[in-house]
Amino acid sequence: MDIKQIHELIKIINKSNIGEITIEDQDGKVTIKQKEEKVVQVAASAPAPQVYNVAAPAPAAAQASSAPSTPAPAAEPKADNLVTIKSPMIGTFYRKPSPDKPSFVEVGSDVAPGKVVCVIEAMKLFNEIESEVKGTIVKVLVEDASPVEYDQPLFLVEPA
Repeated sequence: MDIKQIHELIKIINKSNIGEITIEDQDGKVTIKQKEEKVVQVAASAPAPQVYNVAAPAPAAAQASSAPSTPAPAAEPKADNLVTIKSPMIGTFYRKPSPDKPSFVEVGSDVAPGKVVCVIEAMKLFNEIESEVKGTIVKVLVEDASPVEYDQPLFLVEPA
């Protein structure tokens, strides 16, 4: 499926009442979901089950290794008001625009709607992921250059 066909599907979905559609062929799998605000999320990948197998343990391992080192009791009361920035697609998560540049955001960085917080490489394209909330980055949940899945939490933000 080429990009023109995907764009046509997005237009059709936007005009209809369909909430989600998944199409799979020999070239890969495309999932298009509508949010309540009529925003369409596109996730496309080549058929590679290894992506799912590799991505699943990484966040669990990252959370397990970082949880004991951070003071969990202090973070627990604030967990109710934290906003999660999630991955809109399957791909590889990068915190920097290039290896020789600084990270887009660090823990303690202020973010606002439209500010780029990371990039996700999917199908040789680098997609800038922007914050949808104003606040401060409290925690980075994914290691740099690791695979991520659709809707996987990337950052925790304390709203301003």
